[in-house]
Amino acid sequence: MSRRTKLESLLERSPDDVFLNFGLAMELAKEGLTDEAVAQFDRVISLDPKYIPAHFQKGTTLLAAQRRGEAEVALKRGIETALACGDPHAAEEMQALLHG
Repeated sequence: MSRRTKLESLLERSPDDVFLNFGLAMELAKEGLTDEAVAQFDRVISLDPKYIPAHFQKGTTLLAAQRRGEAEVALKRGIETALACGDPHAAEEMQALLHG
């Protein structure tokens, strides 16, 4: 059973688990399924808007897919969230991606 299949199975029992949803998003991104990964990162953000890694990885995934405009929007939201949560380091990392 693949990691993705295991995560999907676990999510059937705990659909609102932020960490499982994030893990699935990461697996989808790793598989190159950008649209599905972005939708899954959005699910994570809807469950926990302050889950900063989801903002960061959504932006990274969009950049990898050469979807710069969408990545900029995602990263700017992530920067705002990180600053509001008192995490300037995460905000700086996302800022670096914007200018990279």
